[in-house]
Amino acid sequence: MSPLFIRFFSMMAFALAASSLTEATAGPVPETEAQKIQGVIVAQLEAFAEDDADRAFETATPAVREAIGASGLFLALVRGAYPMVYRPAAVTFHKPEQDAGQVLQPVEITDTDAKSWLALFALEQQPDASWRISGCVVAENHWQSI
Repeated sequence: MSPLFIRFFSMMAFALAASSLTEATAGPVPETEAQKIQGVIVAQLEAFAEDDADRAFETATPAVREAIGASGLFLALVRGAYPMVYRPAAVTFHKPEQDAGQVLQPVEITDTDAKSWLALFALEQQPDASWRISGCVVAENHWQSI
């Protein structure tokens, strides 16, 4: 796995998170959309659990798929850089926030060593109204529950 890929996606996710958190128009996500958004993340986590690179890759935005290029590379990237996302022991979804067709979905993750993490998934709504993941930032959860 290339350090360039890790740097690229870390920087992209931080930029998405920072720009979204500073917008004054951010707001709550309707429950029906929140369920769809969480469904996309669950589908990706299930694909990782089954090592189904193609299915996991399909949950990403077209821009992410184009930047990475191949589903196998995507799976290797996540496996190496985000082991807690690749094989979580437990996940808890919190309330997402939206702004201009993008959503930030906080997810509390417990890894297989019982360590707690906070993941912030950025998602974008596609022209067909479906949601796809455009990035993810993960940090150790020092608060244990948000």
